[in-house]
Amino acid sequence: MKIRVLGCSGAIGQHARTTSFLLDQHILLDAGTGVADLPLGEMVQIDHLLLTHSHLDHVTALPLMLDAVAGLRKQPLRVHALPATIEALRAHIFNDIIWPDFSVIPSPQQPMVQFHPIEVGQVLTLSGKKIEVLPAHHTVPAVGFAVHTPQGHWVFTGDTERNPAFWQRLRQLPLAMLVIELTFSQRASALAHVSRHLCPQVLAQELAQLSMPLQTGCRIGLTHTKPLEVALLHAEVQALGLERQYPLFWLEAGQIFEF
Repeated sequence: MKIRVLGCSGAIGQHARTTSFLLDQHILLDAGTGVADLPLGEMVQIDHLLLTHSHLDHVTALPLMLDAVAGLRKQPLRVHALPATIEALRAHIFNDIIWPDFSVIPSPQQPMVQFHPIEVGQVLTLSGKKIEVLPAHHTVPAVGFAVHTPQGHWVFTGDTERNPAFWQRLRQLPLAMLVIELTFSQRASALAHVSRHLCPQVLAQELAQLSMPLQTGCRIGLTHTKPLEVALLHAEVQALGLERQYPLFWLEAGQIFEF
């Protein structure tokens, strides 16, 4: 399995693209601005979109991508998300005001997009891949995902703050890679708490809940960092000694991981 980082930033800017990962050719995980870098020939191959939650930096490319490949698709794009996320998309994006309702275009019988509700704990089988829906703790209903690979699970926390239920499940999974958000620096810890994101000290507390030795070769990727906070976050993570305790690295758009 090949996982490509299309976007992993907490905001836009030069070389900063918001969250999106491509699993092989047919599965997209979140639809941030990084999707725009895909050629149309690759966009049209995407059959499934998994959404962690409804915030704009994770869904903004969905309506634009549908429009871009409308004349090329033979089947609807299947969007898998929590019922609350689907409701938000219908009410606030595909409402014929912000964007046309592609769930009934060109016809209700042959739409451009279909919505499929998911729930925490569910295991999906999509394009031959098993993907488990994990709990997340954010300002809106949200989830993470665990993708089964031959080497173990590639796990994405999604946007989340303190999340005991997530770590309880993670300790039960063979782990090939963990991708965890780190959005704000310590100086913005109050904002991190209110917006349900992680800062370095809380990240340290969360990682301590692994309470098990990581299997050989497992790495922990940091994602969703605000561009203005990058340098400070690097310094704070280093000062806490987290890079000595854990196999941490920083995600970058364009990275490819093979499992």
